[in-house]
Parts: sequence; C-alpha cells; structure tokens
Amino acid sequence: MLIDRPWMRRAKNLTYFCNSKLHCTLMASTFSSATIAHRYNTVTFCNTFLKKSLIPTNSLLRFHSRTLRQQISVKTVSFKIHCISSKNSSQVQSFPATNDVPFVSYFSIFSQFGIKRLESAIAVLLIFIQISSPLPFNNLESDESFISPANAVLYSPDTKVPRTGELALRKAIPANPSMKAIQDSLEEISYLLRIPQRKPYGTMEGNVKKAIKIAKDEKESIFNSMPTDLKEKGSALYTSLLEGKGGLQSLLNSIKEKDPDRVSVGLASSLDTIAELELLQAPGLSFLLPGQYSKYPRLAGRGTVEFTVEKGDGSTFSQVAGAEPKNKPQFRFDLLLPVVIDGYSAPLTAGNFAKLVLGGAYDGVKLNTVNQAILSANEEKSNGYSIPLELMPSGQFEPLYKSKLSIQDGQLPVLPLSVYGAIAMAHSDISEEDSSPFQFFFYLYDKRNAGLGGLSFDEGQFSVLGYTTVGRDVLPQIKTGDIIRSAKLVEGQDRLILPTEY
Repeated sequence: MLIDRPWMRRAKNLTYFCNSKLHCTLMASTFSSATIAHRYNTVTFCNTFLKKSLIPTNSLLRFHSRTLRQQISVKTVSFKIHCISSKNSSQVQSFPATNDVPFVSYFSIFSQFGIKRLESAIAVLLIFIQISSPLPFNNLESDESFISPANAVLYSPDTKVPRTGELALRKAIPANPSMKAIQDSLEEISYLLRIPQRKPYGTMEGNVKKAIKIAKDEKESIFNSMPTDLKEKGSALYTSLLEGKGGLQSLLNSIKEKDPDRVSVGLASSLDTIAELELLQAPGLSFLLPGQYSKYPRLAGRGTVEFTVEKGDGSTFSQVAGAEPKNKPQFRFDLLLPVVIDGYSAPLTAGNFAKLVLGGAYDGVKLNTVNQAILSANEEKSNGYSIPLELMPSGQFEPLYKSKLSIQDGQLPVLPLSVYGAIAMAHSDISEEDSSPFQFFFYLYDKRNAGLGGLSFDEGQFSVLGYTTVGRDVLPQIKTGDIIRSAKLVEGQDRLILPTEY
C-alpha cells in the first residue's frame, strides 16, 4: 500500500543538539557551509544510521527503522533520535511530523521493502541541505566567533616565524642577496628534517647543491660586499663553508648517508658559518634614522651583554647550562647569562640599552617574575627621556616608530617576541607608543598560551632588542627577589654611537 506523508519542517531552520544530560533537543538555527568556522557547523549524523547509507559510521544520531515499521500505519510518522552515550543510551525524544510548508512534497514508502530506501533518501537529503542552504553572511564580521582570513594569522598553523633566538638573529642580518639565497636554501632543510617518516633526502640534497652553486658562482659579489680589512677573515670563512669539516660538502655527504642526526649537526655548523660571513658584509646600518631621533644613542650592529644573576635568598642555581647530565648536578651561587642585542633591527632600543649597561645602571637591580616574564625593577632612572616603540616589520628595510604591528593583517616582526628567552623593553608609563627607557624583561614564551600559529598574543606590541642564546634553560630558576649583580657590554662597544648632544 502506498503511503505519502509530509514529514519535516523547513530543514534549514532545524539543528539537532545533545545537552549535558545526553537528552536530544531540537532548536532553531541556521545551517552553514563547511567553509565557515566550526562554531557554525552544528549538524551531526549517527554511527548506526545505515550500514549501506552514505552517512559515515562514526556519527552520533540514528533513526530507528523498527519504530518506523511499528508506526507506519498511523497518520503521523514519528522519528526517534538517540544521543549515544556510555552512561545512558536509552533516552529518546520524539518529533512528530507536521504539514507546515513541506520542503519535499512527498516520499513513497513501500511497507517492509521501502524503509531502507526512505532512510537512504533522508540521508542524501540532509547532506544536500547542509551543503546548499543559504549562508548567514550578514553581520559575520560583528560575530566574535567568526575568524576572517585577514584576522587568521595568530591562528594559522602555517605561520612561519623564527622559533629560536639564533634563527631570528641570523635572519635579521642585512647581508648580501647571494648569501641570503644560500641561507634560505639551507634553512628549508631544517623544515624538511621535521618530517617524521620518509624524509625527503633528495630535496635536501638538491638544496645543498643549489647553495654550493650559488657560493661558487657569486664568489665575487660575496667578497665585494665586505670591507677591505675584513676580506682575509671572510676568505677563511668562505673556504670553511665549502670544504671545511662542518661545511656544505660534509653536509652533502651526511644527506647521502641518510643520517638525520649528522645532517642536523652539519646544517647548524654551515648556518653558523654563513651568519659569520653575513656579519662581515654588514658593518653598519643599512638605513638612515629619522631626523628627530638622530640625537639618540644607537647601536650600529650587534652587541653582547653579559648578566651575572645571583639568588636573593642566598640559595644556588642548579644544573647550569653546559653541565654534563651524566655528572653530578652543578650548583652555583651566580648565573652567567649572555644576551645578544641587535642594532640592525632595533638601533635606538639596543643603543639605549647598551649605554645603560656601560653606565652600570643595571648593577644591583632586583628581578620580579610575572606571568611568562622576568621583569627588571623600575628604578626610575629615566631622567625625563623616553624611547619610541621600535619595530621592524619582516620584508621592510627600516623600523617603524611609535606604531605597533598589525599581526592580524599579516605584519610580522623581524625580531619576534614569540621566542623563549627574548629580551624586550616594557612600555612607558606615559604612553604605549613609547618604550620604558630603563625597564626590560625576559620573555618566557609558552606555546600553550599562544595562537595555533605559535604567535604570542603580545606579538608586535613590544620593542624586542635581542635574545638569550646560552643559558636560557635556567631562566625558570630566576625568582622574584633575585638580583642582577652586574651587567657588562662584552662585545659591540665599537658600534655604539653616543651623540655628544645626548
């Protein structure tokens, strides 16, 4: 006997949910496309729906054909929907069919033999509704749960920023384009090494051969970028890069042997040599400072500050950097903490910091630990001056001043804050467009408190001037009340420019 029944309301206004008590409820909503964030996608299906249907078997809801067979003779057809749970899988709620504006005019149900056909049709229909329903594009930007493409940088797993201080500092060197091409070719290998299985050694080999070819073909341009008095040192580094024990040829042999550990060590050695060559090519700043800042101290290159930190309560630091794990833990009353500061990307910030270090401004200063940071005490030694917020965007030739970066629009800094052991200046008490001239902090980056792209939510907000490259593993042992016994500028004093008017 042929039975025709309208069985559902307008499908685009119905969404099934399961509440906390595992009862099924029915509420009005709007279906959305899979292209919208998952918060808009609320339709699920069930794992026991049909073995031969088009619905995946791991869904949560199911239709009961037995109930359909029992009630097929009555005037209204009732569907039962289960929310599957290990605690309670028997609670159901019925939804009687109505005659209100049927989305599909009629379904033909053949008793006994038509049930599975009906269920398959329902499955196909629901999939079609999910894909083709009108999308709620109005006022999406005002909805907090919508993430537009322009605002997705913090959440993108593909966001590529340096993850170590060494890499960030190497990328910040304004070197010869040929050296940068060699560097980029080798740094790609570091990403390829992260592939857990079947590492693409063929691609790695091609990258090294490309680097060797560039180094040989562009030898003249590489040396022309160096000052005359540094070419002898550059020649020794160049030879070491091509033929040395930790050079490109040795790296190529390690790749051919498919030894990932040796490849990693050889790659690090080659990149260190490249960084040394690049530093010889960049003796000073590659841009002119704005006129209003010409009277500020500035660092025209790299410098190294060495902090000596001691416990405020007289206790010791344990297992200092460089200690052999097989030996007994080493204990010291002080911690030696070298920090590389970068004047190529933050000349004013690094220059002011280096000047304060030379003057002994940080000797005896107490440290405070706050959320994800070790902050120096503010001793109010600003003497009435301020330092502008200074950030160099990636791909630009000079820093921006008194302006934060719009990370949501894709602006990324050359010196990112999202690196464990980054050192940056706090904001001025007067304006966030300025940095404090004295107070700095070590940033203890934690990926658990960052976006999916691995960027800190404070990225682009502070003037980063360098990184802790040695001893950063001991930073968590620094506690509130610990003291900077001394801070010394051990490298870079010859690149510190102090105007006489300042």
